[in-house]
Amino acid sequence: MTDARLPFVDRADAGRALARLLQARRGDAGAIVLALPRGGVPVGYEVANELDVALDLLIVRKLGVPSYPELAMGAIASGGVRVLNEDVLRTYGVDARALEAVERRESAELHRRERAYRGQRPVPQLRGRQVILVDDGLATGATMLSAVRAVRRQAPAGMVVAVPVAPAEVLAELREEVDEVVCPFTPEPFSAIGRWYLDFSQTSDAEVVDLLQRAWQREAGGA
Repeated sequence: MTDARLPFVDRADAGRALARLLQARRGDAGAIVLALPRGGVPVGYEVANELDVALDLLIVRKLGVPSYPELAMGAIASGGVRVLNEDVLRTYGVDARALEAVERRESAELHRRERAYRGQRPVPQLRGRQVILVDDGLATGATMLSAVRAVRRQAPAGMVVAVPVAPAEVLAELREEVDEVVCPFTPEPFSAIGRWYLDFSQTSDAEVVDLLQRAWQREAGGA
């Protein structure tokens, strides 16, 4: 049974919806979808598959407020990128010691995921390529902003942020940072990302690895 009020059945369904809005990039040999794990990988897999472009990942970790872990006070990404939300830090009185403790913990998890998901596969070269950054949705946008800034350091030819659902004001901020933002659903009030999926169950490490391996086999002609 489905709920007609919800725009997405699950992350795969959301990825196919995004792909329909990105058809102009179909078959672009230089394009690459970078999915933000874990939840962004099932979405990104469908986008890359439908557009027939490469898939890889960019690992970003949210820095949650100690007393409200779901609320982002910033984020970190591979390559030493850190983005902080100064308004949240001030509002919740997060001092330097508390911030450092959260960042140390999330940095350890970031490196663990890099080893678990990528193994020995080299990090993709992004210079001169069209990069499509994909996640399963945005709330504050801090995680995606870290991803954008991490990619920008590598001089891509262009950047697109593609997400199924996000607040309009967050998308407006990201449009100042990238070439294009694609998002089919901007509810008001927003509430939370999972509110707009029928199935928003957690994506496992095993599912991430499986989808990446399938995508990489397809790219190598072995699927």
